[in-house]
Amino acid sequence: MRHIVIVGNGIAGITAAREIRKQSDDRITVISAETEHFFSRTALMYVYMGQLEFHHLKPYEDWFWVKNRIELVLAHVTQIDFDKKYLNLVRTPALEEPFAYDVLILAVGSKPNFMGWPGQTLRGVQGLYGKPDLDRMEADTRSIRQAVVVGGGLIGIELCEMLLSRNIHVTFLVREKSFWSSVLPAEESALVTRHIVAHHVDLRLHTELAELRDDGTGQVNTVVTKAGEQIPAQFVGIAVGVSPNISFVRNTPLETDRGILVNEFLETNLSDVYAIGDCVQHRTPPPGRKPLEQIWYSGRIMGETLAQTLTGQQTAYKPGVFFNSAKFFDIEYQTYGDVANFLPNDGPEQAFYWEHAAGEIAMRINYRADTGAVTGVNALGIRQRQAIWEDWIAAGKPIEYVLEQLPQANFDPEFFRQFEPAILAKFNAENPNRPVRLKAKKGLFGLFGR
Repeated sequence: MRHIVIVGNGIAGITAAREIRKQSDDRITVISAETEHFFSRTALMYVYMGQLEFHHLKPYEDWFWVKNRIELVLAHVTQIDFDKKYLNLVRTPALEEPFAYDVLILAVGSKPNFMGWPGQTLRGVQGLYGKPDLDRMEADTRSIRQAVVVGGGLIGIELCEMLLSRNIHVTFLVREKSFWSSVLPAEESALVTRHIVAHHVDLRLHTELAELRDDGTGQVNTVVTKAGEQIPAQFVGIAVGVSPNISFVRNTPLETDRGILVNEFLETNLSDVYAIGDCVQHRTPPPGRKPLEQIWYSGRIMGETLAQTLTGQQTAYKPGVFFNSAKFFDIEYQTYGDVANFLPNDGPEQAFYWEHAAGEIAMRINYRADTGAVTGVNALGIRQRQAIWEDWIAAGKPIEYVLEQLPQANFDPEFFRQFEPAILAKFNAENPNRPVRLKAKKGLFGLFGR
């Protein structure tokens, strides 16, 4: 019987543990210095906002692990001896000890980026990634009045919403000309930017952090921008991206670059050592994917994939059509396939964009100029069915077909307003030589089969 040790209890590591247990009697140990039990990291914001309690974030009862013979060890890994196959652990209370393994899975996640700003270690300055960050934020934002959030991505807007829920004034520093313009096309970026301002966020575009100053006690109280502006801040949330949490394995025989390098089977350069989740850098990324892809469901798929390999069926990592989702205050966002933030006029792809007159609902469909095959979609304020869009994109369905069938992808409740007629009307106005017409939405049996 092998001893499989998994370092990290996020979605990647826990999925691997559960899937291996389903198919194997191997001894499985999960080691984590963050929390003993797995929780849904993406829902941390709702605990801070009072909509959930932390125990609601745990998908499994605490007895689940004993029942399924998955050992949980609350400890910090300080060093790995890959030749002798053991880890150095520091438990609580501090006690360093060796811990042997036969197979090692590194699922150590990411950490928030800090750019070496003066004052970045002051109390009240932090990122938001795990439970310790939530605890610090809870303690450091009690009774404060003003906060600054740095970085215009998904974590940044979450931090803004969290702070506003406690009536804390938020100044949001975004270095781009509009929110998340490095990812969103100009129209969607402008739409979300307007929505942020409408929620009373003091949004500062083209603005970058230069330094953080304290109040004389080690607590942050001022943010200084590169333009020299001084902004009062009793709390500063840093949201300028994340990077693999791999400092403890650098300068070891394990090959790393920005992340831990793996092949298509999630194998590292060392025998019996694998890596999954946010800490991974793919030597050869799957089609349509990036070498580093720190997304919740990617970690889950890696955990499932590796479990197949470790239980006798070698399986390559194939995440399929890219997708992601988020929430910008009241606007739900979904994206499937490839939707670049900019398309050249003479490039191989074209884009059709529709936006509701109210300015908070929109859809963009990208497609190939030569064949019309749909390559990606952005939906804001219109819920879409993932499986249908994945099928359309994978099959290369032409945009005319997709528009005709668009009601099939709508996931909004039936009493919600439907926007497909308006979307088609705009497409037909822009393409009078190839008009398309909506086909009636199939019933439940017609859509999914009997």
